[in-house]
Amino acid sequence: MLTRFSVAPLHTMTRSLAAVAMGRAAPDLVITGARLLSTYTERIHPGRELWIKAGRIAVVKPAGAFKRAKLPGARTRIYDARGGILAPGLVDPHVHIESSMMTACAFAEAALLNGTTTVFCDSHEIGNVCDVAGIEWMLADARQAPLSVFLTVPSTVPATNAQLETAGGDLTPAKIGRIFDRWPEAKALGEKMDYISVAMGDARSHAILAEALKRGRPVCGHIYGREFVAAGAASGVSDTHEAIDREISNDFLENGVWVFLRGGNPTTPWHSLPQAIKAVTELGANPKRVCVCTDDRDADDLFLFGMDWVVRQAVAAGLKTTTAWSLGSLHPATRYALDGDFGGLAPPRRADVVLLNDALEVQNTWFGGELVVAGRKITSLLDRALSRRYRYPRAAYQTVKLPRRVTLTPKLPVAAVTANVIRFIPPGIVTARDRVALAPAAAWADHFTRHELCFLTVVERHGKNGGVAHGLLRDFGLRDGAVASSVGHDAHNVVLAGTNEHDMQRALAAVKKLRGGVCVVQRGKVLASVALPIAGLLSDRRAPVVAKETTALKRAWVKLGCRVPYMGFNLLPLSVIPELRLTDKGLVDVIAMKIVPLFEVQGRKT
Repeated sequence: MLTRFSVAPLHTMTRSLAAVAMGRAAPDLVITGARLLSTYTERIHPGRELWIKAGRIAVVKPAGAFKRAKLPGARTRIYDARGGILAPGLVDPHVHIESSMMTACAFAEAALLNGTTTVFCDSHEIGNVCDVAGIEWMLADARQAPLSVFLTVPSTVPATNAQLETAGGDLTPAKIGRIFDRWPEAKALGEKMDYISVAMGDARSHAILAEALKRGRPVCGHIYGREFVAAGAASGVSDTHEAIDREISNDFLENGVWVFLRGGNPTTPWHSLPQAIKAVTELGANPKRVCVCTDDRDADDLFLFGMDWVVRQAVAAGLKTTTAWSLGSLHPATRYALDGDFGGLAPPRRADVVLLNDALEVQNTWFGGELVVAGRKITSLLDRALSRRYRYPRAAYQTVKLPRRVTLTPKLPVAAVTANVIRFIPPGIVTARDRVALAPAAAWADHFTRHELCFLTVVERHGKNGGVAHGLLRDFGLRDGAVASSVGHDAHNVVLAGTNEHDMQRALAAVKKLRGGVCVVQRGKVLASVALPIAGLLSDRRAPVVAKETTALKRAWVKLGCRVPYMGFNLLPLSVIPELRLTDKGLVDVIAMKIVPLFEVQGRKT
């Protein structure tokens, strides 16, 4: 089976690679007639060919060298690149595979089509649901995938303490240490999301940091606010993907923190690259400690906005072509000290190679010297590998355990109250806390029309306490109906928004029937849904199928008037991003890290 382990360790191959490099032995594959993009010197060299042996690059030669060599008995395969650009496969330094709603085996298809051959994933989503077992299922899945998948060990599960939310998992420092020791794919500590707790010296947060640091593993960060940058760096955080503008990006670089420029669908909250890159293009920072990344992609956007697209966005923002490609290949490999295998086209690196046209669009992808994408389509070799996907155990399909009877909408206040309301701030990651005066009304619809509100509800789904919390959401745009998702970050309880109890109950029932998923309901009818039966997070179908379902979901989402994409909606329970969030325990004031009431009556809380 095609796996990343099909390439032998370097120490077993040095003699054969040297023999090929010296012309004493024939390569297995020669890719000739190409321009070669060097990430080491940031130049494009005309007239080159790669000699590949056992999945590794043995030597780079002038085009035609193999033909002239006339090696006796050679059975070498020859591929004519016809003047295209050969570049190293892309390395995504920060991605959440679960956000694609696909398994690692399915994710590989879209990644390879976009020239991505290596990813560093943070599986805190499935960790929040299934604890260490979920992470190990994902790792077993990744080992079977035709993709080099490394783990940045989830560091913040749960994201907050048990008084503020209910999660399915609890990754203690000891558990995290054991993952590092058991799984060689575990290369770093994943994004430390509770950055306020880190800055304030929380004992558990720093004990988790210590598990990585004492093993010499780097620590990935997640920081909003320039005032927290130095404290994060002082605590060992050495990269971030949350640089949202040029000033904080510049602060990170000056504090020795790698910056991952996050590029994504411009209609979503995941496209901060154009502003953050200005630390380089306007403030003159050297890009040597800058990478590009995707972070989160749903199945549809994974095909449309892959790492190759992010690199092209860096070019559009002012970087030269070779620098931009280096930010997506050599720089991430260097950040994780794996540049001896990944990120460049030179001996003895893995033969993870892409063929580009002049617009930097991926035409072919070789993974470990095997052609897996040709002419922008997957090959039969890759198709066979993708058809033999990892099968998750039965327990992974039994994680949505909802209470039998719940009320999904709050009672209509009979007296004048002040409501603590969550308001979206475009593009939808950060929220505001609005205090809205509600006079007595005959129905909720009166408040909704006057104040641009709808219901927001979170239902605990891990079978622990059946908790339900109510809130109000402003500027979401939902006019009629309901939406629901079992991907409510990060505890992954079910989050719903709606205008009436009936449609919200219908949406919750649909999520239960699907064993997890996302759905859109109007007047009692399910308009669209994506089933996510694995941990309530992942589909068990192939990537094109999930992408098609996701496209239909997005259309229905927009039809109901929702202004924020569903991936942004999924962040509403994420109680580590300011200012006000809703978990199954209630409204969370993120700055103060405490529960606040939905309604206040003349100074009293209700």
